[in-house]
Amino acid sequence: MNIPLWTPSATYIEQANLKKYESWLQIHKNLTFKDYDALWQWSVDNIAEFWETIYQFFEIKSYTDYQSVLRQPANEMIGSKWFEGATLSYAEHIFRYKTTERPAIIFQSETQTLIEISWAELENKVLAIQNYLQEKGVGQGDRVVGYLPNTPDTIAAFLAVNSLGAVWSCCSPDFGLESLIDRFQQIEPKVLFACGSYHYGGKVFDKSEIVNELSAQLPSLSDTVVLESDKWNAILATVPNQPLSFTAVDFNAPIWILYSSGTTGKPKAITHSTGGNLLEHLKALALHQDVQVGERYSWYSTTGWMMWNFALSSMACGATLCLYDGSPAYPDINVLWRFAKDAKVDHFGGGAAFYINYMKQDSHFFKENSLKIKTLGSTGSPLPRQVFEWIYENVSKNLQLISLSGGTDVCSAFMGGCPYLPVYSGEIQCRMLGANIEAWNDEGKPVYGQVGELVIKDAMPSMPLFFWKDEDNKKYRSSYFEKYEGVWCHGDWIKITENSGIIIYGRSDATLNRDGVRIGTAEIYNAVEALAEIKDSLIICVEKEDGSFFMPLFVVLQQDEVLNDELKSKIKTQLRKQYSPRHVPDAIFTVPEIPYTISGKKMEMPIKKILMGTPVEKAVSLDAMRNPKSIEWFKTQNIH
Repeated sequence: MNIPLWTPSATYIEQANLKKYESWLQIHKNLTFKDYDALWQWSVDNIAEFWETIYQFFEIKSYTDYQSVLRQPANEMIGSKWFEGATLSYAEHIFRYKTTERPAIIFQSETQTLIEISWAELENKVLAIQNYLQEKGVGQGDRVVGYLPNTPDTIAAFLAVNSLGAVWSCCSPDFGLESLIDRFQQIEPKVLFACGSYHYGGKVFDKSEIVNELSAQLPSLSDTVVLESDKWNAILATVPNQPLSFTAVDFNAPIWILYSSGTTGKPKAITHSTGGNLLEHLKALALHQDVQVGERYSWYSTTGWMMWNFALSSMACGATLCLYDGSPAYPDINVLWRFAKDAKVDHFGGGAAFYINYMKQDSHFFKENSLKIKTLGSTGSPLPRQVFEWIYENVSKNLQLISLSGGTDVCSAFMGGCPYLPVYSGEIQCRMLGANIEAWNDEGKPVYGQVGELVIKDAMPSMPLFFWKDEDNKKYRSSYFEKYEGVWCHGDWIKITENSGIIIYGRSDATLNRDGVRIGTAEIYNAVEALAEIKDSLIICVEKEDGSFFMPLFVVLQQDEVLNDELKSKIKTQLRKQYSPRHVPDAIFTVPEIPYTISGKKMEMPIKKILMGTPVEKAVSLDAMRNPKSIEWFKTQNIH
């Protein structure tokens, strides 16, 4: 029997925002539910009614009334219109929690000790940038882009852009020139905010040359502003003697543009809606992660990851946003945990890889320090069972571990936490309210307790409005709706468990095939990377001309380790014991490093294409990689 690692107390449940929402439903809609499953079922059976209650419960401020909650084309999610007629400002919902009682932002970096940014300071900075943008003619619908680190100045720039009804798009300073051009040229921005340099891992990286070249490659620009330059300082010094104003835009107007990883071809410019993201984030953060007014929220992220946008919305829940900019391993591996302690963070989050790598370091930090973390969040890739168990054995037995899954496509999570439910090892707690998710088999039938394709059967407000310059929504449709007509197919293998939780088995488009049995890549990584000798790994399955399959495993070893017969046997035994003989690779190779996208995804499909003979330039965009030199090893191999 699967025993919970954590079970919420009666007090925890009673004080949760989700309980307040349920009480609201009872008072205002005469609705009661016996448990979370019943509440979820109602939410997906009554999509429009559910989202209207979210709109009402969170008291969305609109300048005009909506005529309908959802108007949807026949048999299609693309083109869905939510709350037509409503006009609102996202930034205004951030500032409605302005107070002198607590800071707006807490910030620390490799070069900056912990500081607090007051609401008044943030407001003045936004007002000054807003004034500058108006002078440059930036208005509703114009695009403004950032090439920026994760700092309070970046938050202020975004809020100023949004306050004018303009559209934001940002990349982090680790992006290369070509990947920036591929993204920003598509959307023809009016203004570029950029950093001249940034700090990471104790080093300074000069970006001035890239900024100059990028500016030259964006003919739509009317101005470029480099942060901490004389121009920037002059902008901040000019604060108009007037209150901050907010331009109300249509509920379905764009708020920001995010990008697919762009590992092959130009990245898709995924355009998200203002009201859709506001509603979705309030639901996900306040109800599912239980972010409450006055708490402190931190998610370690770069500005190029959708988790930056998601974390920002914690301010719309009344939380103080806690930002850290720099390497998670400099000056040592405990830097983020110290930041969480010093900033008194209630909700701490990061990528699954961060927890996996930290677990292997054998740090004594938690033997000497206690944190008051209420929820610990993880996303980016599946969190292995052993990491779940390590967190409860070492970090705290009292926190709620929330593994999230969603993505850039929806700029949110559609599977995540629930303050009512226990946490089971290796499982995401629940399908989120309003997310009509099922696992489907090859016949397109829902399955439970079996691995199936993750599908979403009904529209969500945070699904993309469109892809920028995507004529007739061709790319949009091919990305999610080719497999099942009118049903969103996300590209993940999942299993819905007996606890109504979810286990993710990796990307379905990188699925391994052994004797007709499908294996998720996450299972391999969970087992292999639990071994102390293994630092990282990559598994693919190559289809051969004779119809057979070849499944090689590539591993990066910890320092001073050697891939000898003993270690190979240990890897195979681990896979056979933990999963099945089908999980055992046909061959094991050591590589210098595993290829990753800039957003931190293992590049399974591009490596598979390269090993099957596709030229590198057609299989992958090197400029969209975090570590392009890692491809060199795979280019030269004839492994099968």
